[in-house]
Amino acid sequence: MNAVIEAEHLRKTFGSLVAVDDLSFSVAAGECFGILGPNGAGKTSTIRMVYAFSPPSGGTLHVLGLDITRQARAVKSRIGVCQQENNIDPDLTVLQNLEVFARYFNIPAAEATRRSRELLGFMALDHRENSRAVDLSGVMIRRLVMARALLNRPELLILDEPTTGLDPQSRHQVWERLEELRAGGLSILLTTHNMDEASRLCDRLIIVDQGRLLVEGKPAELVRRHVGRHVIEITDPAEGLPVPPPIFNEPILLFQWTQ
Repeated sequence: MNAVIEAEHLRKTFGSLVAVDDLSFSVAAGECFGILGPNGAGKTSTIRMVYAFSPPSGGTLHVLGLDITRQARAVKSRIGVCQQENNIDPDLTVLQNLEVFARYFNIPAAEATRRSRELLGFMALDHRENSRAVDLSGVMIRRLVMARALLNRPELLILDEPTTGLDPQSRHQVWERLEELRAGGLSILLTTHNMDEASRLCDRLIIVDQGRLLVEGKPAELVRRHVGRHVIEITDPAEGLPVPPPIFNEPILLFQWTQ
């Protein structure tokens, strides 16, 4: 398969801070590829380079066959992006949020409304099309952001921690929509700190920390190679939480990082 993303020796610095350090990976067309790591690992810095928000400090990056440093505008027209931040206009209705966003892609008004309603149906938000966005729940906002990212019929969908802060039921609702998109052949790049999420959604993933690549492979393969029978998930860790003592005679992996 052709690669939709090719990153070679990618580097991102902010002054003296190295956020991404010599990172190389590729994403094949039609696959869901994950970047897994704790907070501060460089996940967001990496995908911001991919969707042409922040230029690389070094290395080469091609998205959909285009050089991100020279053809950023062309890349942006062919991708969809779901950022962590909620940047939905709270004063517009659900439908209006999509119709206004469609103007950035020069989609004719009638077609924008048609696509918007189609996507609201897919995201189970059609019954709220006339509601103000400020009145939506957290998971509804997340689904609206996903609908907006699909308006231009992107060849690549990029999501930055799409389920962070959601309860388990809401998280599964988002996963179901992403699984449908993946089954339809859409190429997906997502970041997460949740191994369960990565295992369910991703065909392949990389694990990064401090901006560097640690391992790469299929989720099940990585678990088999690097995880013992015992996995400890830490939620809301206290500052300076110590690593637990070796109470088993085999490896323990502190696998999930959350805030």
